Amino acid sequence: MQSKHAISGRARGQLPLAREGWPFIIAVVALLLLCIVLCWWAAASIAALLLAFILNFFRDPERKTPNDPCAFIAPADGRVIRSESIGGVWHVDIFMNVFNVHVNRAPMSGRLTHMHYFPGAFVNASFDKASEHNERNSFTLLSDSGESVTFTQIAGLIARRIVSYVAVGDHVQAGQRIGMIRFGSRVDCRIPENYEVSVAVGDKVVAGESVLARGTENA
Repeated sequence: MQSKHAISGRARGQLPLAREGWPFIIAVVALLLLCIVLCWWAAASIAALLLAFILNFFRDPERKTPNDPCAFIAPADGRVIRSESIGGVWHVDIFMNVFNVHVNRAPMSGRLTHMHYFPGAFVNASFDKASEHNERNSFTLLSDSGESVTFTQIAGLIARRIVSYVAVGDHVQAGQRIGMIRFGSRVDCRIPENYEVSVAVGDKVVAGESVLARGTENA
């Protein structure tokens, strides 16, 4: 059953702004125009700043994804806050601040075999406990190369909605848009240990472009 915080959808436009941003943009533009008409210049200045923030947050630029079936591509923009092997699996976690692009992308080409939404809290997404306690939406993908990988959208301190553009059974291409998280969050990746991870804590990565790890064709 779908939660109001995890909504599936297959249709996706190619606008430079994520469609989820348009209600906010329209509302703030209306507020800005009202303030100008009424000569509320201080309020208009605040509305203009808010509009700039919203336009920046919901931007959705095109990305050039590497054509490498063995590469695990970053599903999110942001900073790597964990990169370590635990229990035979690589844990690579990416923290997105409010200034990062928040549209998430498929890390590999393959079929989505499982999606699971977990209700939860909204602690700071940079904390390790956010992986277990925060509201999140987890994807399992069977890649075209035969590997099973998992990546999880996790809500943050002020994020209040996780959105998915895909559903179980969909075949996705590496770099394809698969969802977004509104207003600050993280994406956790679980990668097979036989992959060679190429990022470290503190690295900045770009969704759909940066290679987090690479396996072999015979992995």
